[in-house]
Amino acid sequence: MRIRATVAAVTGALALSALVVPAAQADEAPTFRESAAAAFASAHGTSGKAAFSTSEAADLGITFSNFKIAPAIKVGTTNQVTTTVTYTLTHGGEIDVNAEDFDTGPYIYRGSFDTPDNMLFGVYAATCTDTSATTASCKGDIDVFPAEGELLNAHAGTWKGGAIALNYTTGDYSDQGNLGTTRVQRYSKLTVNASPEPVRKGKTITVTGKLSRANWETGDYRGYTNQDVKLQFRKAGSSTYTTLKTIKSNSTGNLSTTVTASSDGYFRYAFAGTTTTPAVNAKGDFVDVQ
Repeated sequence: MRIRATVAAVTGALALSALVVPAAQADEAPTFRESAAAAFASAHGTSGKAAFSTSEAADLGITFSNFKIAPAIKVGTTNQVTTTVTYTLTHGGEIDVNAEDFDTGPYIYRGSFDTPDNMLFGVYAATCTDTSATTASCKGDIDVFPAEGELLNAHAGTWKGGAIALNYTTGDYSDQGNLGTTRVQRYSKLTVNASPEPVRKGKTITVTGKLSRANWETGDYRGYTNQDVKLQFRKAGSSTYTTLKTIKSNSTGNLSTTVTASSDGYFRYAFAGTTTTPAVNAKGDFVDVQ
């Protein structure tokens, strides 16, 4: 079973799938952190594990460190994207990280720790290997499902890392944020077309293309407007591209400029990327100069 955490765009309220609200708290709304812990438990618990309740939860006394995650997670419009996280879990000697009633996992969140705009977990709980009587090396995944409405376009940018550990029997858990950072980015595409082909030396070559990126709200790719894009050229027989000029994408992400034909070679557009959108290079388009 998997866990999702998404944001209602209008109200800003967090909606957690498979959320378990203990009966004892029916007249008292759980805190956000309690809700997140309960949702994690509901998603990863099995029939052999006791029902998890945060009604009288205590801190397990677990801390997390050495949180390592990819610097960027590039997310398109349809395919599941998975990135692996490793971290160190430090615990009291009485805790068995391999016990049936124990689970831990990494997550990323956007905004403040206490009231984040969004959270993303993994399909499965992390796996841990004891490295001493009180420490364990853990590895888990963050899974992103853009086709299921987990992300708004405004969520692109810097996210923080966190980790959680819980005991199904006691309902106790530890939850720690601000362990690291990553960028969740809107996957980018870049095209190029140089014409005419072939062309006489000294004549004009028109180079067109388009810079686009994933739109998580519409499920397609839309032009990335007003961005600096480099036109580059690689002479036939060379392995190095040289920048000829820098132009801006227009209101629909389209690109167009002209150059003078000088020698056989490949033209491409190159985009350096931004915080919200990864760098991308178009595949070179060969022009035969006669």
